[in-house]
Amino acid sequence: MTSTALPHEPQQQPEVHRGLAGVVADTTAISRVNPETNSLLYRGYPVQELAATQPFEAVAWLLWNGELPSEDDLTWLRANGRPHRPLADDVRAAIDALPADAHPMDEVRTAVSVIGARETAGESLLEAGASPEENVARSLRLFAALPAIVTYGQRRRRGLEPVPPREDLTYAENFLWMTHGELPDPVVVDAFNRSMILYAEHSFNASTFTARVIASTLSDLHSAVVGAIGALKGPLHGGANEMVMHVLEEIGSADRVDAWLDEALAARRKIMGFGHRVYKHGDSRVPTMRAALGTLVDHYGRQDLLDLYERLEARFVERKGIHPNLDYPSGPAYHLMGFDTVTFTPLFVAARVTGWTAHVMEQQAANSLIRPLAAYDGPPERHVPGYQPSAS
Repeated sequence: MTSTALPHEPQQQPEVHRGLAGVVADTTAISRVNPETNSLLYRGYPVQELAATQPFEAVAWLLWNGELPSEDDLTWLRANGRPHRPLADDVRAAIDALPADAHPMDEVRTAVSVIGARETAGESLLEAGASPEENVARSLRLFAALPAIVTYGQRRRRGLEPVPPREDLTYAENFLWMTHGELPDPVVVDAFNRSMILYAEHSFNASTFTARVIASTLSDLHSAVVGAIGALKGPLHGGANEMVMHVLEEIGSADRVDAWLDEALAARRKIMGFGHRVYKHGDSRVPTMRAALGTLVDHYGRQDLLDLYERLEARFVERKGIHPNLDYPSGPAYHLMGFDTVTFTPLFVAARVTGWTAHVMEQQAANSLIRPLAAYDGPPERHVPGYQPSAS
């Protein structure tokens, strides 16, 4: 009998989703964008409602625990967070060991790594991570410590000593106090508090997904946050709010917008602060932050900055049909609050650490190692010249 070989069937190439666009990697109960209302929801609550009514500490509790805190819960959280507000000696020493011109994100990343090493000292790598209760406690301690880290970075660059925290102030008040050494005006506190809430969480963005990948290996919470900080440093993610301020400073005034935009578009420059992969009808967080920016403009008498902001927005939307994202109003808002431009992304860290840690805990509660496949498009199998297989 003569056998007939089957014709070779070419291997079907898998569909590749570059950047994981459109890929649903897992489920989450922490946040989502409701396409019907174009609202970002934290545990079901529209973020604009939370920003209008809640202190940032309450939103942190919500992200970690699933419900808004009672008065007793909020009192407990504040009481247990305040002892960790001062800048720890080992953290200050680690920051001081970095070059004076190191980017603040490198300072924050290093500081979190030091805290993590202290928190996990004596633990074996074979242990399957901390308990859920311990991870909540670690999240709270890190949340409480970050304002001292961020504010010290700015004061260090200005040649100033750190400002000790005050136990009688809220999170937002204390953050601004440690930045400037002055009791902030309520208008500024409110705008800052709103910005922290708006930046706190946004589903499986690049830094959050990075944190979840690390958490899926059963690494510790701080390692996941360090990885997330590295992802957030990139200008296509967290660094965008810095780039917004650089653009506004480069343009200088509203009457220069048209000529600048003509040149920028002709050169195919990417203009940060506009567009978002998730939102198709404009970022739902922008109106809240834009309103906060308006209160700051009135408070500081900076109508010139708002004129520039509005002119660039109007012309860019008119020319490209792409609307602002949260980074666009937050950049000038942080500028008016007195933060250096290079501090903007560390502020993002201080806010998003609440979402990152919530996702770390969610990932490890029903864990599966995240290990995607790749479609290989390199050379076929080949052999090293002169290689001889072993006789055995």
